Formats: sequence, structure tokens, C-alpha cells
Amino acid sequence: MATATFIQQGDSIDYTPGAAVGAGDVVVLNDLIGVAKRDIPANTLGSLDVAGVFEFPKASGVGTAIGAGLDVFWDAGNTEATTDSGGGTNKKIGRSVLAADDDATTVRIRLSQ
Repeated sequence: MATATFIQQGDSIDYTPGAAVGAGDVVVLNDLIGVAKRDIPANTLGSLDVAGVFEFPKASGVGTAIGAGLDVFWDAGNTEATTDSGGGTNKKIGRSVLAADDDATTVRIRLSQ
């Protein structure tokens, strides 16, 4: 019977990007979303946070409000958080922890995938 070996807590994961990643950049790894806490040069081991509460950009204007407690997705094409899954194209970030009205340009999200 195979057994699992503990590697790390899991709030952050190791990540080696093919191109430079800036602090605060959102990284999509298939269905996993991570946020770079620090700059990571190309081809250099760094880490991505995959847990915690982060403020993400969102669209503003009529009909863009995001209520608290909703599933939120990352629209990589527009580099913003949205409640629209895009038919599976937009990957789940987590849940909003604070309501963001139509005029807000950011929304607070607890990472969870």
C-alpha cells in the first residue's frame, strides 16, 4: 500500500515560471489559481500563494457588483475577477469576503479551489 509523504503546509506552492512573474501577478495552473507574493525571475524557483485573502481587480460600472460570499472566477483575458465562469474558461479563484459595489474597482477574495 502506497503512503503519502508530507511536503509542505500548502498555503503556498513551489513554482518555476518560464517567463518572469511580478509580485501580485495571478498565475493560472490549469484549475489552480495562485498569486506571486514576490517577483519570480524566469526559470527560477519561487512560490505562489494558494490560500489567504487577496484584493483582485474587477470591472466597474452598472451590473458589475459582486456580493459577499459568491464564487468568483479569474478572467485571464481581461485580467479581472468576475462572477461569470465563462462556461469553464474562467477559473475559480474562491469566494468574495466583502461586497464590492458597481463603482468598486477591486474585490476581496478568499482563495479556495
